[in-house]
Amino acid sequence: MLIQELVEDLLGPDLPIGIRAYDGTRMGPPDPPATLVIHSKNALRRIVTRPGELGFARSYVTGEVEIEGDIFDFIALQSRLPQVQLNLRQVWKGLKILGLRNLWPLAPPPEEARIRFGLRHSRGRDARSLSAHYDLPNEFFELILGPSLTYTCAVFESENDTLEQAQANKYELICRKLALGPGKRLLDLGCGWGDMVIHAAKHHGARAVGVTLSKRQAEYAREKILAEGLEKLVEIRLQDFRDIDDGPYDAVSAIGFFEHVGLGRRSGYIPRVFSLLSRGGRFLNHAISRMPNIKERLSRSGFADRYVFPDGELVEIGKVVSAVHKAGFDIRHVENLRDHYVPTLRHWAANLERNWDKVAALSSQGKARVWRLYLAGSVMRFAWNQLHVHQVLALKSEQGPGAVGMPFRPTWDGSLRIGGNV
Repeated sequence: MLIQELVEDLLGPDLPIGIRAYDGTRMGPPDPPATLVIHSKNALRRIVTRPGELGFARSYVTGEVEIEGDIFDFIALQSRLPQVQLNLRQVWKGLKILGLRNLWPLAPPPEEARIRFGLRHSRGRDARSLSAHYDLPNEFFELILGPSLTYTCAVFESENDTLEQAQANKYELICRKLALGPGKRLLDLGCGWGDMVIHAAKHHGARAVGVTLSKRQAEYAREKILAEGLEKLVEIRLQDFRDIDDGPYDAVSAIGFFEHVGLGRRSGYIPRVFSLLSRGGRFLNHAISRMPNIKERLSRSGFADRYVFPDGELVEIGKVVSAVHKAGFDIRHVENLRDHYVPTLRHWAANLERNWDKVAALSSQGKARVWRLYLAGSVMRFAWNQLHVHQVLALKSEQGPGAVGMPFRPTWDGSLRIGGNV
């Protein structure tokens, strides 16, 4: 069996996972925690013509490769596999399996996005990148994210918190860090489906503006605001953040927004926030960050850039803090919520599996498989300390000696529940 010979040459005979292939190959332990099933020659063709995670992702998204068993176990076991580097003998074995006529790459699956035109983080390209990920029915996201439609890390006070309670905890924590109260003006960048601005108005009396580039998000948020009777306090705009010109605001929140715009001069994100705040105003940036030795920009040949977040950037927290300082802010608090993202992602993954048929019907089987791979991979990267999520709280300081504008100690400690539940 040629596939077995090639795998043994690449990875050795003692595999921690099972492998089963269309040519009769069966490898691995007798009762593996997960099994990689290779259904067709096209799967190998994709992997050989595009080595690395992109080739495997294409095979998985198309269904030419399947993972039997727990996908979390499969991804976790990858760390025990040796690094694969093809030598001439292995290339020859691969050639014998595929044949010369199959060395031309197959077309990528339709779920793959490639944003080819426009300067990175220009208005037009940012809009296309966001559309590539969010241009799906709101119901699709609700089935995965839950009723709050909150697409960022939750905050768990205990293991018994539901996902909805933990998301409400997160919004309450941010409102307290921003010292929101009646009449305070809040700007929420990348407001999603509106739950941050709704929470700020409903529970703190803030006058809130949320901006998004997604028409579907804006329509959903506006309907929810009307249902809550908050239309006099909350406004949703379909707008690029660079076009906001009605400052000053007392507070700005950016929750899962920074990953889409980055730190480049073309974005101008943090200086723009500074210009929109009043003196004494607070800014909270909630974003995923990478370890220092990893590039910020997602690899253009990687799974995440092609299938999840085109043009996404994950910036190391030290660079974020330095950029916020450079813009003129006073950093007042930094908090790492990495431990909270693992249960958040696991809740989303469980929702996906529970609602699989509905999710696939609203998109495609391939899109549902993209999300399965994305969520499982993200769980492992946070669990392995490769990714973090930080909240950075900054102050646009008042002028003059002693004019700090903050209490001596944080005021957001203690239970985050409002009246027992939210």
